[in-house]
Amino acid sequence: MSERQPVLTKKDLNRCGRRWCLNVNTFNYETQLGASAMFAESKALRKIYPDDDDYQKSLLNQFKYYNTQPYISNLLLSAGLAMEDKESLEALEAVQALKVGLMGPLAGVGDSIFWVLLPTIFGSLAGYMGQNGNPVGLIIWTILYAVFWVWRTTWWNYGYKLGIDFISNMGAQLNAFTEAASILGLFVVGAMIPTTVVVNTGLTFNYGDVSLAVQTDVLDAIFPCMLPALVTWLVYALLKRGVKMTYIIIGILIISCIGAATGILA
Repeated sequence: MSERQPVLTKKDLNRCGRRWCLNVNTFNYETQLGASAMFAESKALRKIYPDDDDYQKSLLNQFKYYNTQPYISNLLLSAGLAMEDKESLEALEAVQALKVGLMGPLAGVGDSIFWVLLPTIFGSLAGYMGQNGNPVGLIIWTILYAVFWVWRTTWWNYGYKLGIDFISNMGAQLNAFTEAASILGLFVVGAMIPTTVVVNTGLTFNYGDVSLAVQTDVLDAIFPCMLPALVTWLVYALLKRGVKMTYIIIGILIISCIGAATGILA
């Protein structure tokens, strides 16, 4: 492992936080929030990598698929940034493994806290006060999102410190961590397939008084969620062959419309 000295400062990390807040909605169907992550960290990465080729490799690594709850994402992204600041290009694989392995669990925590719990509690209070003409309701809601803004911009420093401590204490086991995080990521992505890819067939075979539903009586009995798994495998195979994501999405839309119109898909 290299003995590189980190170069990023608190000012650099705060700028990452501001850029993440401003551009977090740069969402696309191929990399999700990958473009936002790249934009947020681009200035900091340029400071880490003065060489253009190294800088390009790091940017492309950030531009890979990434999607988790934006308000808690600062901890994960800044931890990865700290790993690159300490280990340079040697940490790219570990950074990607860290993101893939943890973005799913963090999304569950972040969605529960920042999308459901806090807005529901404070929104209910603010709405009730607003209905009764109490201006404190507006103040409560404004304060809540002011706190969210401070959290999103300043907690990059905590995530960065976490990443530096990890590299300092476990640098020798970085390869083992990368492999473990990659395995975790595969499990997380695999578990997402039945809930995010919904494919059912409406085909039913009738013979006299006997009715046989292909989906529930055949496919689910053999292998639950077989069709979602097959569709996921097909999309992955097409991507590996270099087919553009745009063409795949258009193809899925066309097949879905035809399937729904003919009753093949339900």
